[in-house]
This record gives sequence, structure tokens and C-alpha cells, in this order.
Amino acid sequence: MERKTLLTYCPDAKGLIAQITNICYKHQLNIILNREFVDHDSGQFFMRTELEGYFNDHTFLLDIDRTLPQGSYRKLVDSRRKRIVIMVTKESHCLGDILMKAFDGSLDVDIAAVVGNYDTLQALTEKFDIPYHHVSHEGLSREEHEQAMLSVISQYEPDYIILAKYMRVLTENFVAQFPARIINIHHSFLPAFIGARPYHQAWVRGVKIIGATAHFVTNDLDEGPIIGQHVIPVDHTFSAEDMAKSGRDVEKQVLSKALGMVLEDRVFVWGNKTVIL
Repeated sequence: MERKTLLTYCPDAKGLIAQITNICYKHQLNIILNREFVDHDSGQFFMRTELEGYFNDHTFLLDIDRTLPQGSYRKLVDSRRKRIVIMVTKESHCLGDILMKAFDGSLDVDIAAVVGNYDTLQALTEKFDIPYHHVSHEGLSREEHEQAMLSVISQYEPDYIILAKYMRVLTENFVAQFPARIINIHHSFLPAFIGARPYHQAWVRGVKIIGATAHFVTNDLDEGPIIGQHVIPVDHTFSAEDMAKSGRDVEKQVLSKALGMVLEDRVFVWGNKTVIL
């Protein structure tokens, strides 16, 4: 017996749930969990189905393809543990949180390596017996540095790249290597206060909440599809430094929660938005 997850999105039509679940029954697959959503504005249907049984992937997907309308997408995902590479600069809180949660099983993930443009976090990483690669950007153009990073990352063949407070803007060439597979944590409740020094921007503006946003990286800075967000209250007594300190706790929580949803194949990317089932 195997467990796999069928991910489907397509133009909405009558009877889609019944048609798909009937094919699962035809193939003697037990439905463990099923969730669906219809975006009435775009007319798109989304469904996530956890299945258990003996799979013949080819014939099962052929039957699914015969059922779905034109313009559909479907994917059958196995239950293997996904592999990630984490990119860092100097801040430890997001990296440390992911390392600990992977260690204790809170995140079911294989951290293949950590890659940083400084060696600041090497000792922390190696405490968990995970390879650390220091790829300095000193004396290199952005393109040269990214090529050096890619040379290291590509050897691990990661499913996802996690930017755990990696404080350099990625070029279009780098992003193109991992479409909808780079996850960033932004230290602001997007779309407010994009770019650098968001806590200082928030302090100047006198905001009453601060937050963090986990999103997929696109070529538009801090504007990729949002996976998760959270906020906490602040008031006039908070300095910019106080906001940044409180914000670090929010950042690590939002990033690890978003990563968990992605690892469980619960996140559909549709345009510049996500549907989470």
C-alpha cells in the first residue's frame, strides 16, 4: 500500500468531484482526505485528494486526463520526504527554527545543505550535521556570485530553495532556475513596507501592528504569491529596534508554517495568488 496525493486544478464544470472520485474508486484507491475550492471570479476549480492503495500511475492519470476539461493540470505526488537548500546571510533566527523543527520532526524535510554569503552561521548549521557552504560575494558581480551559488546548490537537486533571511536580491536568471520553488520570508506584512528597513519604515509611520509574510519569489521584488502571513500588536512605546526584535519571532513562525504547507503539497499557485487546501 502506498500513499499519494492527487493535485488538480482546471476550469470549473459540473460533476468534477464525482468524476474524479469515481476514477479513484475504479482504481480501488481509498480516499483519506479530500478538499476542494472553486474561485468563482476566475472559474477555476482546485482539488487536493490524499489517496491510499496500489497505484498504476500511468493508467490512473490517463483516466483522470480523459475526465478533466481542456486546460487542466493534474499531478500525482508521492509521499517521499522533500529536499531543501537554505540560503542565509547573518541572521540566525529563521535558520535555527527550521533546523530545530527538522531535527525534532516538526517539519518532515531533508535539509540537504545551507549556503551563505558569510560564514557567520556555519557553526550553528554544523551542530546539526548539515553541510554548510560559504560562498562569499566579495569581489564578485551579482551574476558571478549567483553562478557560484548555483554551482553549489545544483549538486543537491533541491525541491525548494528557502531564503531564511538571505539579504540579497536575486536576479531573473537565478529565479528562472526554480520557478515557484523559492520561498522567502519578508519582515513586513506585505504589501506594506516592501524593500529594505521595513521596521524602520513602520516605526516612522507609527503603525499599530507589525507582521511577516512568506511568499514565493518572482522577478517582482517582494510581490510574489503569498503563502502565509501573521501580525502582532505594537504601540507608541516601541522603538524601531523593539519592533525588529518582536518581528523576528513572527518571521520564524510564519516561515516554518508556510514551509510546512508547501512540503505537504497543500499550496496551489494560481497567477500571483495561492490557494491552500
